Amino acid sequence: MNAFTIKDVENLSGIKAHTIRIWEQRYTFLKPRRTNTNIRYYSCEELKNILNISLLHKYGYRISHINKMDGHELREKIISLSNIQAQQERIVNELIQHMIDLDIDQFECVFDNYIMTRGIDKTITHIIFPFLDRIGILWLTNHINPTQEHLVTNIIRQKIIVGIEGVVTHFNVNKTILLFLPEGEHHELGLLYMYYLLKNRGIKVLYIGANIPIADIEFICRIKKPDAMYTHLTCIAGNFNFEKFLKQIHQRVPGVPLTISGKLAQTHARKIPPTVNFKKSLAEVMEYVATL
Repeated sequence: MNAFTIKDVENLSGIKAHTIRIWEQRYTFLKPRRTNTNIRYYSCEELKNILNISLLHKYGYRISHINKMDGHELREKIISLSNIQAQQERIVNELIQHMIDLDIDQFECVFDNYIMTRGIDKTITHIIFPFLDRIGILWLTNHINPTQEHLVTNIIRQKIIVGIEGVVTHFNVNKTILLFLPEGEHHELGLLYMYYLLKNRGIKVLYIGANIPIADIEFICRIKKPDAMYTHLTCIAGNFNFEKFLKQIHQRVPGVPLTISGKLAQTHARKIPPTVNFKKSLAEVMEYVATL
């Protein structure tokens, strides 16, 4: 990952592209380069700088004041932020920076330190999911190197599985949900997070994993008779036909409703089968879990 578009920077930092352009004109901390077609792009160091600046700005520092800070003062001010939400965002920013640098030891160390002080439950809710949400756009635009993705997602996968295994809940909901990813989809973390949420809710989960043919889904549903199915689509293979998948799942498993979240659910605009339901935001997903 050597260069980022202004849209990438906007998604990762939360600062609108219009504001970023204004900052470039007025202050010295941003000096993007341009392609031969005059399109801005930002280096890894500039992205990390913007992450730090946007955090300080969000929690009360004026940009004109930040512009006068050197790197040491900038880091000191970030560490001194006392707001709990600010501290959590700082940790997410650190994870993004370690991912960019491929500093996997420090990447895992950040998680382990937070788990030691706050526990795996809060780590998943406050750190892991916000991190996945922030970098999700990069998986779609191919601005994250596959090696970087595999290294960080394997670490996160291990942490979420530990969280799932350690769930103790006083809820007992008499429902069973089948979790799967269709053929061509291998990004498992969103689905594992759903597993964690459902288990916390006291719901029985049948987790069959990634890259599952519809014939296997049909077989499991016929034998185990789940109350519902759930899948989370992040970045599926280019030859995947979403319309065909929706039609086949409706025809072959007609009695089991399917809920879909993720990027494809957010962008799909065509008519969907009556047994299929889209959740287009984290808030909608959380509402869905709460109503089961």
